[in-house]
Amino acid sequence: MDFLTLLLIAFGLAMDAFAVSISNGITIQRRRANHALRIGIFFGFFQALMPLIGWSAGMNLRDLISGVDHWIAFGLLTFIGCKMIYESKKMDGRGKETKPLNLPTLLVLSVATSIDALAVGISFALLKISIVTPIIVIGVVTFVLSFLGVLTGSKIGHFFEKKIEILGGLILIGIGIKILIEHLLVSP
Repeated sequence: MDFLTLLLIAFGLAMDAFAVSISNGITIQRRRANHALRIGIFFGFFQALMPLIGWSAGMNLRDLISGVDHWIAFGLLTFIGCKMIYESKKMDGRGKETKPLNLPTLLVLSVATSIDALAVGISFALLKISIVTPIIVIGVVTFVLSFLGVLTGSKIGHFFEKKIEILGGLILIGIGIKILIEHLLVSP
């Protein structure tokens, strides 16, 4: 997998965390860099951990489904992308009721925003992609976007939140289509 595709996957996956970070930036009364750092670390870590877990599970399944792996990768990425777009339509202002800096809330938000990365990790295993570089790139991109999301949350508000989710979904769908087309063009 080329680095640009990996970077696009990382950005697509990070859009959930970025949108939640913007929302958190709005809700934190006295925003400080250490608040953004804490949220960025949690979101980046879980976003890197989930593909590793998915990849490990996918490695066990790879031999069983190697003939249809490209279809599964396409299906997973398309499903995740559509789910992100659908969820962007359901967003409302309820995020203001949470306390984003307490540990239980951070853990729940970190896991919730990184579940999609689990399925991407499975796709990496099915496509026989080494996992080290992807988890580093995904973790770093998510950390940076989450950090910036918190810092800029109060400035751009909820206006961009839904659009960011839609963009992330479209990126993942596009990558799923690219994987399928590449495989179909190479296959006899």
